[in-house]
Amino acid sequence: MRLNDLARIPFVAMLIVCSLSCVFGQQATTPQFTLKDINRRTVRLSAYRGKVVLVNFWATWCPPCRAEMPDLVRLQREHAREGLRIIGITYPPETKTRVRRFARSLKVNYPIILGTRQIKARFSSDETLPLTVVIDRDGKVKEIISGILLPEEFDEKIKPLLMKDREGEMRNVKSDH
Repeated sequence: MRLNDLARIPFVAMLIVCSLSCVFGQQATTPQFTLKDINRRTVRLSAYRGKVVLVNFWATWCPPCRAEMPDLVRLQREHAREGLRIIGITYPPETKTRVRRFARSLKVNYPIILGTRQIKARFSSDETLPLTVVIDRDGKVKEIISGILLPEEFDEKIKPLLMKDREGEMRNVKSDH
């Protein structure tokens, strides 16, 4: 190596570090969707900006998913005034008739969309079901929870988001569940 080549090493190293910091410093954008729910209503994720959104991927053939759904119905009911919104997206194979019957039996109080593998892949390559994507009031993905959403996870990962407004200031809300 010549002296001239040695002088370039710090410069190249600095370029690499700067490039990596630029890449890793960027926040990933939340995948958007506009889909029809099982009642033929249009659901746009962008319309939920300003709310804390749980996008829950599930299936009628998944026992943990079926076990989790009554808790999601309760959370939606108890925390809607604080800005919580849940969107259920099924994982194939599913039929609209089966999903509609199942949702009615549980009195699901949030939109249910017939999903595809591609929709789920926009958010995560994890094959686990249920899978819940937590999106803050600014529309950024904050967490991806694999498996059943436990009460401790709700308290630790979602409640703090409900306690903040869009500017990040603490809101004055009662949040016991």
